[in-house]
Amino acid sequence: MGTEAFWNSPPDELFKQLDSSANGLTAAAAAAQLAKLPKVKAHNSKWRFVGLFLGQFKSPIIIILLFAAGVSAALGDVPTAAIIFAIVIASGTLGFWQEFHAADAVQKLLALVQITANVVRNGKPQEIPVALVLPGDVFLLHAGDMIPADSRLLESTDLFVNEAALTGEPFPIEKKSGVLPAETQLGQRTNCVFLGTNVVSGTARAVVVHTG
Repeated sequence: MGTEAFWNSPPDELFKQLDSSANGLTAAAAAAQLAKLPKVKAHNSKWRFVGLFLGQFKSPIIIILLFAAGVSAALGDVPTAAIIFAIVIASGTLGFWQEFHAADAVQKLLALVQITANVVRNGKPQEIPVALVLPGDVFLLHAGDMIPADSRLLESTDLFVNEAALTGEPFPIEKKSGVLPAETQLGQRTNCVFLGTNVVSGTARAVVVHTG
């Protein structure tokens, strides 16, 4: 049986399938997994600037003004064409400047509020970015935590999770470790926690099965 119905597998079997253990992944195993992931190409800042600047001239009004400048130039009214063209360039430059600084501010804000997960690596808890959480990672949960990936509970104490985003259920769901039948529906998988949901109360220890 694979990890498709991971709510139906005993923990020991699940650890074998994930090449992990109750102490989580080793640093070496995590590094090997990360090395196999597709590398995200760095965005070329030069072309980013060019694209952002050219994007300022896509609006219908700007296109009409450029067309009017072209007509004026063709009819020999060079001063009018120059004035219209200067207005368009000034407007585009101002829009580019504002949009660039807004995007830069957003990136800095996202860096400040980066979501992390408390995982166990080499048997010791450590905070890592959610993007670096891997299948086989064992992590700890407390009230207020976001669930970093689809995971199987190993142990829990008075754990209640808000799953409204997945099931529409307005009230927190109690979660407990254990084994459930393979045919158990999403809303009844009480031994699992899922990406995008959050802990309302209680504590738990879980192993990551699926990420992304």
